[in-house]
Amino acid sequence: MKKLALGLCSFAAAISLVGCGQKTDEATKLSVGASAVPHAEILEQVQPILKEKGIDLDITVFQDYVLPNTSVEEGELDANYFQHIPYLDTFNKEHGTHLVNVGGIHIEPIGIYSKNYTSLDQLPDGATIIMSNSVADHGRMLTLLQQNGLIKLNPDIDSTTATVEDITENPKNLTFKTDIDPGLLVTVYEQNEGDAVLINTNYALDGGLNPMKDAIVLEDSQSPYVNIIAVKEGNEDNEAVQELIDALHSEEIQDFIKKTYKGAVVPVSE
Repeated sequence: MKKLALGLCSFAAAISLVGCGQKTDEATKLSVGASAVPHAEILEQVQPILKEKGIDLDITVFQDYVLPNTSVEEGELDANYFQHIPYLDTFNKEHGTHLVNVGGIHIEPIGIYSKNYTSLDQLPDGATIIMSNSVADHGRMLTLLQQNGLIKLNPDIDSTTATVEDITENPKNLTFKTDIDPGLLVTVYEQNEGDAVLINTNYALDGGLNPMKDAIVLEDSQSPYVNIIAVKEGNEDNEAVQELIDALHSEEIQDFIKKTYKGAVVPVSE
């Protein structure tokens, strides 16, 4: 009977790993989608911190701005880290998704790049300005051009939603090409297409550019376009997600961001 009892105990332990004096501390799985640079790089630094808390952080890298959101909406991922709030709001409206911001992590200043000119003053009359086809970023990019005296936008609109149709003054008769996939902007710049190209910092870094050196103008670090952790509505209180945010706000990770990206990525703690 003792032998049978031991056999049953071993069988039960094999199934549940709990019982007969044995206990397990199985790690909590947390799946997060991210752009390659800098988001996935930053998350890799967080992995050992979360590991100590019993959380196994699994990172899925995406090269586009749609799949990270649809994957969270459909429950394939717990969270994502790649976008700012205006993009999230626009995406929810256009796709009927239910994603929410649970914490701001960093700002990626957009830069203006040119192979032919070292300042915006040198841009010729009729110069071609290339922007991505991400409409959610158009207001941000146009605001940067306005801040640097190239255009004026309709003062009666919300600048975060501005499009080229909202330009009211264009003294240099600039033309705008706005149909380029964000992931191709570095290639367009390297091939010397257009006179100036506006590139998001994550794509600039991923493409081997140094925003602090290569951009002729870089967005101010006070930009409201903070990159966030997003989850599906209803999962805001997920304990593992909250631990992730705490880790990203830690002094260790914020110091990593500052030292690694040297101002091209600016950490925030809210």
